[in-house]
Amino acid sequence: MLNAWQREVGAYRITPWQMSNDKQERPLKILLVAPTLPIVGGQTVQAERLFLRLKEETVIEVSIQSINPRFLPSFQRVKYLRTAVTSLKYWFDLLRRVPRHDVIHIFSASYSSFVISPTPALLAAKLFGKPTILNYRSGEADDHLTRWKKTAIPTIKAFDRIIVPSGYLIEVFKNHGLEACSIFNFIDILRFPFRKRDPLKPVFLSNRNFEPHYNVSCVLRAFAILQNAYSEARLIVVGDGSQREELYRIANDLDLRNVDFRGAIPPSEISSIYREADIYLNTPSIDNMPSSILEAFSAGLPVVSTNAGGIPYIVENERTGLLVDIDDHEALAAAALRLLNDNAFAQGLIENAHEEVKRYSWEKVRDQWLSVYRELANK
Repeated sequence: MLNAWQREVGAYRITPWQMSNDKQERPLKILLVAPTLPIVGGQTVQAERLFLRLKEETVIEVSIQSINPRFLPSFQRVKYLRTAVTSLKYWFDLLRRVPRHDVIHIFSASYSSFVISPTPALLAAKLFGKPTILNYRSGEADDHLTRWKKTAIPTIKAFDRIIVPSGYLIEVFKNHGLEACSIFNFIDILRFPFRKRDPLKPVFLSNRNFEPHYNVSCVLRAFAILQNAYSEARLIVVGDGSQREELYRIANDLDLRNVDFRGAIPPSEISSIYREADIYLNTPSIDNMPSSILEAFSAGLPVVSTNAGGIPYIVENERTGLLVDIDDHEALAAAALRLLNDNAFAQGLIENAHEEVKRYSWEKVRDQWLSVYRELANK
């Protein structure tokens, strides 16, 4: 299945569904416009998951249009030429593929990427009279809509539907005069099998990209405290990004032991990393609805996280996880130590979280997506 995603071969014809009057109708043609590998991040993961699930549906014919199409490898090695050629290829693909589809489902981040990726897809859809979904996913939404309100808000209003993955973003959009509805992120629970951890061991995991708003340095500072309490403590750090060298320097300055920087791990391989660890640490300063928390819930890792953005909408403090204030590494370490020192409490959190994650399965969101597609296609 993953090969089909990575090949991005276009439309996948599925058998039409039977209507109640036995009249056959053709499947709805949905075009997902989204980042694909080698871009690593939450949008890429969710787009891949949605694509693969829709591909199985008998009522949908789904295609994927990458916002970062790759071709002519010789051009990919030249920085500015790569950007220009990729943009031209993206526009060409949109103009060629949008007319063939019934609904254009556009994934979106914020700031300049909102201009570069979703906006061209919106314009192409308007040109050919196709209904559009803005699937906005950035935890930086409030700042984006505040700073770019003269351009971002009118553009967003031009979409037919605004779908966000959390109640948090519904509130943010409402505060800016925009109406959005929520369809949760989902995970394949079977891909993140539960492993019982009783008692917990001091083996910690961080799985966020190395960008300033994810504040991975806070995890490193907390781990300095944790390794003083448990000499055998280990920290697995998954991710990459602009702060790579700075995080290596911080780890060295703190004289951290047993820190294993794994780099960026493909989504298809990440479940094995969860199996290695016992406690998940998450310290963003800005966030929306990180799938990594849901993956930890499913795999049986108790979660200790900052209370940034939409995280309190999916983690209930002291019931499904522990929440601390942003950039408070001492509180983060204390919360992790509490789990290690109070096994009964930790096991209760793990059980509650594992039950909670069932709300975020494909079976729970499937009908919502199909309903939106049908409604827009029939307008």
